[in-house]
Amino acid sequence: MNERIDPTGAQTHLRRDGDAGTVTAHIAQVGAALRGLSVGGVDIVARYPEGTSAPFGSGIVLSPWPNRIRDGRWSDGGTTRQLDLTEPDRSNAIHGLLRNTPYEIIETRDEAVTLRAMVFPQHGYPYTLRTSVTYALTDTGVEVTHEIVNVGDGDAPVALGTHPFFCIGGVPTADLTLTLPAASVFEVDDRLLPTAEVPVSGVFDLRGGARVGDLELDTGFGSLARDPDGRVRTTLTAPYGRRVTMWQDENWGYIQAFVTDAYPGHPVAIAIEPMTAPTDAFNSGQDLRRLAPGETWTARWGVEFAA
Repeated sequence: MNERIDPTGAQTHLRRDGDAGTVTAHIAQVGAALRGLSVGGVDIVARYPEGTSAPFGSGIVLSPWPNRIRDGRWSDGGTTRQLDLTEPDRSNAIHGLLRNTPYEIIETRDEAVTLRAMVFPQHGYPYTLRTSVTYALTDTGVEVTHEIVNVGDGDAPVALGTHPFFCIGGVPTADLTLTLPAASVFEVDDRLLPTAEVPVSGVFDLRGGARVGDLELDTGFGSLARDPDGRVRTTLTAPYGRRVTMWQDENWGYIQAFVTDAYPGHPVAIAIEPMTAPTDAFNSGQDLRRLAPGETWTARWGVEFAA
């Protein structure tokens, strides 16, 4: 009898009994993906059928860059590097080098799991990184900690992103209100590559909130407003007050918001993607980090639910 293996690898299920009820999370090995999250029996991460690959990279970690690099080509201190074109229809390299990688599950507890993956030198990226991500349940959701260590030679360029899809179980996602505290938006060309960063206006000014079903977004945002504790908070709110909040610490200065009608099992779905650098940062240099050999970088974000 042949063993059947899920396309997203080994599955890890976490559980915590918190003040808001039982919190559960579902983590997939491939891409270290956040595949499910519920609080008090309410799903707040959009699930997809078992036995299928992650649609639109749902929940995966984007490392060592998020989003797209134009033509997969960038200048590395005067040396031109050519990455594999992983978005061939637009001739871009997209979402880093680990999106299809089965992470090693290095520590599991009832309420937390840590996964690790290496980036080894390859086409267009001659650096060696040890990366890890830890999902730790809280009383109202999850806190996610990313770590990148340069374990090779040379100053390695790095950026991070992640690709979670959110929902509020029992409420059509189209009827949720998205409030996103961004003062700038990235204009893009037909390949979804940035041409300018401009002040938000019209349908892209989401600081006062907008109904998800009225939005057409595959859009990057910047100039994020931070609360007194230094965190950025983006919310999805149901008509009767239930609310999902995604927070990101000082390392994450950008958000990509994506609305689609093609997510399995969801007539409308929305991804709210924290990013430490914008699209094509390997070329613009905007908020791109360079890690010296032996240097470690840690960044955190999380999700909270209020009933």
